[in-house]
Amino acid sequence: MQYISHYESPVGNILLAADDIGLTGLWFEGQKYFARGLDQEHEAREIPLFQKVKQWLDIYFSGKEPDFTVPLHFNGTVFQNEVWKILCSIPYGRTMTYGEIAKQIAAQKGVPRMSAQAVGGAVGHNEISIIVPCHRVVGTDGSLTGYAGGLDKKVQLLKLEKADTEAFYIPGKGTAL
Repeated sequence: MQYISHYESPVGNILLAADDIGLTGLWFEGQKYFARGLDQEHEAREIPLFQKVKQWLDIYFSGKEPDFTVPLHFNGTVFQNEVWKILCSIPYGRTMTYGEIAKQIAAQKGVPRMSAQAVGGAVGHNEISIIVPCHRVVGTDGSLTGYAGGLDKKVQLLKLEKADTEAFYIPGKGTAL
C-alpha cells in the first residue's frame, strides 16, 4: 500500500508518496511525469516517515544541508536505480554532468563507455525529486536542461544550495527543456 501527503515548499506544492519500505515519490504538483509511480490505490495518511521527510525538507528549504537521510524505495529498472544512487552521492551545493555519471556507470559495469543520453533518461524519470538531487545534474557545456519540475525550480534549488551557477545557462531551444 502506498500513502500520500502534501508539503508546501517555497518553490511549489509537493506531493509525497511512500510505502512500508521508504519514500517512493516526491513530485512538484504539475511537473512532467507527475505521480507517475503512484499506485492507483493509495491512501492519504500521515505516516511517521512523512514527518521525517517534512523535517528534512524544512531544513533543506531553510538553506541548510540536512544532516540525516530518509529511507528511500526506488521503483525503477536496474539501470535507473544505479543512476539514482549516483545522484544521491552528489554533494549539496555541487553539480555533476550527465557525462560524468555515464563514466561512473561504465566503470562500474567494466565497459568502455555509457551513453550520457541514457543517463539523462534515467535522471529525468527520477521519482524522488530534491532528496534524490537530479537538479544537481547539468550538461557538459553548462546547460541547465532536463528538470521535470521545471528549469525555474532547478535554478532556485541550485541557488538555495549556493551552488556556483555563474557558468550555467538555459538553452534557447532543445528537447530537454
